[in-house]
Amino acid sequence: MSKGSKKDRLDQIKAEIIKDNICPDLAKQATQLVFGDGNPDSDLVFIGEAPGKNEDLQGLPFVGAAGKFLNEMLAMIGLERKDVYITNIVKYRPPANRDPRPAEKDEFLPYLKRQLEVIKPKLVITLGRHSLNCFLPELSISQVHGQPKRYSGQVYLPLFHPAAALYNGAMRQTLIDDFAKIPAILKQLKKK
Repeated sequence: MSKGSKKDRLDQIKAEIIKDNICPDLAKQATQLVFGDGNPDSDLVFIGEAPGKNEDLQGLPFVGAAGKFLNEMLAMIGLERKDVYITNIVKYRPPANRDPRPAEKDEFLPYLKRQLEVIKPKLVITLGRHSLNCFLPELSISQVHGQPKRYSGQVYLPLFHPAAALYNGAMRQTLIDDFAKIPAILKQLKKK
């Protein structure tokens, strides 16, 4: 592992994605790479699926309506964006906000795993089924949301995607309830 601060090492991974020409078709039609945002020393990493229109324009993950809802939920548990790290599997916006394709997720996954190696979070929170299935492909979000899962030494907390909850009142409440479990799960993990 190269020396340097976590931020420097993350910047290096970001530069490599561009240099390695990952998903050139996506890159061509995107405004910019949306790598990640927040505190690289955080115990919490949130992983969505791919940037949307606002994210593509601003170069930051979760800045649209779903991001606003994410910020509200963070506030509910006494946190702000600057306290956590937020990223996506796919770092370029898919055209017309379509779902990221399996090949696109596969191309970006090694870089995402390296981001996690640098940050070393206690808890990885997957937002939505795409993010969950990158790490725990055999699980279904509707069955495991809100339940921490340990896999290869890392603890994951699968949550519904904030965007899905924006248009579905019942799912919104479920997501808020699941989100409220984060402090207690984190406390447990810090004891170990």
